[in-house]
Order: sequence, then structure tokens, then C-alpha cells
Amino acid sequence: MSNGLRSQRVTLMKKDERPPMWLGHIAMQVPDVAAAKAFFLELGMRDVLPDAEEFAILELRAGTHLIVENSKAKVDPDTIAPFDLMVDDVEAMHGELSARGLDTSPLDVGSIHTSFTVAEPNGFLVKYNSSHNTGLPV
Repeated sequence: MSNGLRSQRVTLMKKDERPPMWLGHIAMQVPDVAAAKAFFLELGMRDVLPDAEEFAILELRAGTHLIVENSKAKVDPDTIAPFDLMVDDVEAMHGELSARGLDTSPLDVGSIHTSFTVAEPNGFLVKYNSSHNTGLPV
């Protein structure tokens, strides 16, 4: 067996050290699904059901889906979204979203994460965090 094939075989036999699960679906309820959908598409999520009008399913990394559902309840100002987003380079993302004219907070350097929020059209503040990935593939 050549060294290249032996190396591939050893790699395939290594134990997958990632956790055995990941987040499948997160949900938020908003008065204006179309506005939220457009906002999250602008942030880089993918539209799973482009023809749906009463709700949206948007894809993030690793196959996680954000489900945006219609609600008559108004969002109170400064309400943090029921989830946060993690990115590889939070400073670059902050700069990019600010340059696009989105309403972003200043960067907050914490002991674990550097973070900021961006205002979503329905009133939620969506929090972005720096990554602290273990270095293993996600």
C-alpha cells in the first residue's frame, strides 16, 4: 500500500471528535416576516423556501435553520433576539455591516467573546459573537 493510500485510510479511521449533535432549528416570531426575511438574507443566510409568505426558513452554517414565523405581537424596543450568531471574524463582520448602513452597536470586548448587536427591522437586536471554536471542523 502506498504512503498516500495508507495516510487516507488512517485519516478515515480516526474518531470524529466533534460533538454528536448540532442545533437544527431556532425560531423567532415577528410581525413582519417579509422584512425579517429580507434582513437575514442580506446578512448572508440562504432561503430554503423562497415561495413561502407566512413564514420563512433560512439556512445558516452547518445546516441550522432559522424559522421566522408571523406574530401579531409587537417587539419591545431593545429586545435581544432569542438566539445569537457566531462568526469567525467579528471585527470584520462589524465593519461590513456598519459600512452597509445597518444599525450596529459598538464592539463589546468581553472575557469570552467580543460581540455587537445589529437592529433587525421588527425591533429585535441580533447579537453577533466572536468564535471560540475548538479548531475542529464544524
